[in-house]
Amino acid sequence: MSETIIKVKNLVKNYGSFQAVKGISFEVKEGEIFGLLGPNGAGKSTTLEIIETLREKTSGEVWVNGFNLDKEPDEIKKIIGVQLQTSGYYPNLKLTELILLFGGLYNRTIDPMNLLEMVNLKDKANAKVKELSGGQKQRFSIATTMINDPKIVFLDEPTTGLDPQARRNLWELVKNIRAKGATVIITTHYMDEAEVLCDRVAIIDAGRIIAMESPDGLIDNLVSSGFERPKEVKKANLEDVFINLTGHSLREE
Repeated sequence: MSETIIKVKNLVKNYGSFQAVKGISFEVKEGEIFGLLGPNGAGKSTTLEIIETLREKTSGEVWVNGFNLDKEPDEIKKIIGVQLQTSGYYPNLKLTELILLFGGLYNRTIDPMNLLEMVNLKDKANAKVKELSGGQKQRFSIATTMINDPKIVFLDEPTTGLDPQARRNLWELVKNIRAKGATVIITTHYMDEAEVLCDRVAIIDAGRIIAMESPDGLIDNLVSSGFERPKEVKKANLEDVFINLTGHSLREE
């Protein structure tokens, strides 16, 4: 059985009198893809940012790969990769130059072309981020999370705004990251995405975890409660039609 790589116990985050995270507890196993799901304002991004050492907690305990968040935040930073927003990049640097820059910040010698090849962007090596399509920007953002060869990768809504082809291509990238040995923590508003990618999910609402299980387990629990969809589910959906008609190969605008 896999070891626990992240442990969160009674985590609380207050903003003045407003309690955004209300004493949640969960564990993430090494090597799994774990999803944090919930509506906007549920507290999932705040929870991630606390684990990532980017936001201070009000109370509770967090361990990451055995390191205590309160005592060893710098050790945690060394072993995690956090997806950056595209607005955080220097606009006039090429992709290779950005990778070398981040590699220097981590004091690591990086081969930019190997990293770009991993995310299918080798042909865009001399491009700038502002010249990339939406899907390309997201893949480059994920590439930057891998610069320090992290044990844990955090992805916050990585496919928002992407077309179906780019979205499914990114799913394969996430699976490949896990296959290389990393643990992946992901937030998403797409339930089909969570169902395909995640080994387990925690559903957060109003700052509390209201369910935590594998996607199949949660679905089975709902069905066993007597739930029925109002109409018969077809064997395919409109996204399947789109992918079938336009092809599975990755194309960029």
